[in-house]
Amino acid sequence: MLLAGASLAVGARDVPLGTVWQALTAFDPTNGDHAVVHARIPRTVLGLLAGGALGLAGAAMQGVARNPLADPGIIGVNAGAALAVVAGIYVFGAASVTGYIWFAFAGAAGAGVVVYLIASLGREGATPVKLALAGAALSAGLSSLVNVILVSSQDTLDRFRFWQVGGIAGRDWSVLLPALPFMAAGALIVLLAGRALNSLALGDDIARGLGQRVGLSRAVTALGIVLLCGTATALAGPIGFIGLVIPHAVRFVTGKDYRWILPFSLAAAPALLLGADIIGRVVLLPAEVPAGIMTALVGAPVFVWLVRRGKAASL
Repeated sequence: MLLAGASLAVGARDVPLGTVWQALTAFDPTNGDHAVVHARIPRTVLGLLAGGALGLAGAAMQGVARNPLADPGIIGVNAGAALAVVAGIYVFGAASVTGYIWFAFAGAAGAGVVVYLIASLGREGATPVKLALAGAALSAGLSSLVNVILVSSQDTLDRFRFWQVGGIAGRDWSVLLPALPFMAAGALIVLLAGRALNSLALGDDIARGLGQRVGLSRAVTALGIVLLCGTATALAGPIGFIGLVIPHAVRFVTGKDYRWILPFSLAAAPALLLGADIIGRVVLLPAEVPAGIMTALVGAPVFVWLVRRGKAASL
């Protein structure tokens, strides 16, 4: 709540918190400070939504893959979204977030489905190792295709690079509202998967012995992850470290029970994204540093500290 208020107040033009409250409760269109506050509302809401989606998806992804270093890149979400955005710009001339959000979402979702289908081949099904290998292989291939297009088109590169670094600035309600149903559906699916993830954490054989349909559970949870990651990536770009760091930090409070890890990750992750965005607004005034860069600068040391402590809960 405090960070949301700070997000509305802090920037190139600082607004007192009292004025922020007045702008929210008694908006005066002739007041410049009120206009600034209202212009920052979609940015703040996107920070809350994208941060929560990435944190929740990261926790579920680590459970599905049984990999403590899992993040959206492990199932090719970022690479799929990036290729789709590049294709949308290069082939169809998409020039704004509103124009290419659907390309990004389709690419992220498509990449997730392809990775799961590839990993499902064979007798063992979609095991954690096969998911990781399939995601890494697909990411490498898609990234190569992205580079081929960018090298051949300077205009595409100029438009794409602003989305690629990740950020929540410059978005409005026309971009946010169409994405809400996908994000809500993904969150509901993942939050209901806590019991299944607890079983998967014990190993596939034990999970089957407990009556868990391992393949179905993994597929349904992966669908929720793709919806969350795909929507957040489409809206804010490939922002890293949130889905990696937050679940580890949350485990210090909740332990290993995914029925608690998932909602706590959903609640805690927006703080990292909003905090990074606020710092990025003021660290190089009058310019801004995109939130995607700041999450790496803020999140990397935190993650290194968590690893060096050696006391994080195992998966």
